[in-house]
Amino acid sequence: MNDDIPAFPEGYECSTDPARIDVERVHRWLSTDAYWALGRPREKFEDVIAHSLNFGVYDATSGEQVAYARVVTDQGLFAWLCDVYVDRSVRGTGVGTAMVREARDHLGALGVRRILLATSDAHGVYEKIGFRPLAKPEQWMALYFE
Repeated sequence: MNDDIPAFPEGYECSTDPARIDVERVHRWLSTDAYWALGRPREKFEDVIAHSLNFGVYDATSGEQVAYARVVTDQGLFAWLCDVYVDRSVRGTGVGTAMVREARDHLGALGVRRILLATSDAHGVYEKIGFRPLAKPEQWMALYFE
């Protein structure tokens, strides 16, 4: 793993407190600007927040949420990192990379052995934190209800 990822840029803080999530803002980000979640109903989003480990990044002065990531996990062995979104106004500042590093470290401290994710366009961001393509993709399968 790459431990050279800097801490959060000055003026930002991360929290796993679900009560701090700006549900309206994050739902708007995902349902209107994230290719994987376009049109996701608000009720569905509220349900997945309640059943996930959530990471929010906030402006330390205003408290305004600027990034979000969700993890589906048993908090012991396995995790799926998903719904990673950084507000366009802070992209390129390192906030997103620092948030994913925070999630990685949090899960690692729990003893999680494998974190998976899927991305169409952000491979470079995740590689900085230690993610690699599946070593044996032929062993993985998926069941789709579409």
